[in-house]
Amino acid sequence: MKIDINALPNDPAELKRLLIKQSQRLAFLEEQFRLAQQKRFGAASEAFPGQEELFNEAEEIALPAETAAVQETLTYTRHKPTRKPLPKDLPRETVYHDITDEEKQCACCGGQLHPMGEDRSEKLEFIPAQIKVIEHIRPKYACRACEKSGVRTPVRQAPLPAMLIRKGMATSSLLSQLITSKYQYGLPLYRQESVFKQSGIDLSRQTQSDWILKSAQLFAPLVARFRETLLQQPVLHADETPVNVVKSDKTTNYMWVYCAGTDAPDLRSNTPNIVLYDYQTSRSGRRLSGGFSGVLARGWLSGL
Repeated sequence: MKIDINALPNDPAELKRLLIKQSQRLAFLEEQFRLAQQKRFGAASEAFPGQEELFNEAEEIALPAETAAVQETLTYTRHKPTRKPLPKDLPRETVYHDITDEEKQCACCGGQLHPMGEDRSEKLEFIPAQIKVIEHIRPKYACRACEKSGVRTPVRQAPLPAMLIRKGMATSSLLSQLITSKYQYGLPLYRQESVFKQSGIDLSRQTQSDWILKSAQLFAPLVARFRETLLQQPVLHADETPVNVVKSDKTTNYMWVYCAGTDAPDLRSNTPNIVLYDYQTSRSGRRLSGGFSGVLARGWLSGL
């Protein structure tokens, strides 16, 4: 509650009466608060100081006749809720909702109604992930003339496209989905198994684990190059965070992160932007940081 200063009286006597009135109201509210606290937390028969003054406080404080009323101005600014606009780069579908031609005639005079603007509202629609089967068909070709003459010639056939998992049915998009769901969004393989079962696909967690391990082997040269480049930097940043692993011998394991560069690409800097994660069963980060001779910025705990 705000008091309009300009409305306060200039007469000292009136200001004194106002102060006495405010003191009286404050004392009354304090007694009300004590009474509420006593009723909530104290014993029903327990007495507290000042209890007898609750009903005769008007007689205890003698006030001169009130002359000027104090004007109190209540101010409240209502903030209209705003919604963050949806990204403009999302695919959009426009649906028009218009009235019929008959409804565009004035009900009073029969004249033609004219447009006077429009209302727009955006709704966000979710399209679930789609799963499809890509069937590769490779015709075989042989020479009939050579077959009739008894000459054996090789059968010609188009080669299979390069596959990440040899003799496996996983495509790069499926492997990316498994890896991203597990390591970025923390979705365990047994839950992903349930997700695929809802689509009628039997994809066990053992198969998923085998695919992820084979994918990790494909990334090994890239990780080695990242590590080599990181160890060449004059300054490294490192930190670790505990990770709970299902059915692990240890209750808590750790994910180490090592990085160099800046948060965003900087063409003026020669330092590469690299972030490398390293899973460990302890807080010791010597496996990745071994051989580094620069400045390592990290937390207080020892282990490197």
